[in-house]
Parts: sequence; structure tokens; C-alpha cells
Amino acid sequence: MENDTTTTVVVKDTALRADRFKRLAKKRTVRILKLLSLLENCANKTNYYYSEDQINKIFTTIEEKLKRTKDHFNNAGKEKIDFEL
Repeated sequence: MENDTTTTVVVKDTALRADRFKRLAKKRTVRILKLLSLLENCANKTNYYYSEDQINKIFTTIEEKLKRTKDHFNNAGKEKIDFEL
């Protein structure tokens, strides 16, 4: 009977963590999308002047961070140990 209780607790904990992830991930994703929309406003050449180098630097940085973040999700729980002599 104790095993049923343990299973119930694990299922509830998993459901709580899944709900928390959904809530936070949605909120943070919406915030990122809004900030990207604000950045998009800077593309208006009537109001702003920028060089191609500046644009490339902005998007290279964003793309690198996005890749690192995605890799972090894909490798969550997979410990990498690199060692050479």
C-alpha cells in the first residue's frame, strides 16, 4: 500500500512541476516576444540610423544566446564530461 502513496506523490509532484513550467515558460516567452517587437521598432529608418555591422552584431548575439538556450533544454539532465590527457 505504501507504494501506491509514493506513486501518487510522484505523480502530483510531476504535475505541479509541469504546471509551473507551463505558467512560467508562457509568461517569459510572451515577454521575450514583446521585447523583440520593441527591437523591431528600431528598424524604422525615418527615426533611427544604424549600420549593417550594428544589425549583424545585434542578431548574431541574439542567435547565439537562442542557440545556447535551446541546447540547454535539449541537454537538460545529460551531463557532459569531456576529459583528455
